[in-house]
Amino acid sequence: MLSKKQAKTFFLGGTALFFLIFLALSIHSLKVGIPENTHPEKMTEQVELGRYLWDKNNCMGCHTIMGEGAYYAPELTRVYSRKGPDYIKAVLTAPDGWQPRGRKMVKYNFSDEEVEGLIAFFQWMNEAYLNGFPPKPQLYRPE
Repeated sequence: MLSKKQAKTFFLGGTALFFLIFLALSIHSLKVGIPENTHPEKMTEQVELGRYLWDKNNCMGCHTIMGEGAYYAPELTRVYSRKGPDYIKAVLTAPDGWQPRGRKMVKYNFSDEEVEGLIAFFQWMNEAYLNGFPPKPQLYRPE
């Protein structure tokens, strides 16, 4: 059993130790982890335009990206590798709005430049290292 003084020393020492660990990991993430995994050197004006449009049009109100957002519409973190740029362009420029499986996506009337910006944003997002997220679905047939 610890005395009050020993318990206080143990608590303060543990708090200081874990605060230093937290600080070191935060510094490492900011200096090495984030730039290495997100490739900021590939953040072009087109990518910035796509991200701006993503935020301006509240795409997260229906879609998710990196696990954040709503779950009404598809997850779009890896849409560029799953579907490709032609598919994305077809969705964004559908004349009456995209209507898969009874759900209807809002028709935004994006210009060609804005569509290319969104495609560039999805391509940039596709190249970010996310430690295996989103996981590939396990497809199996029940016996």
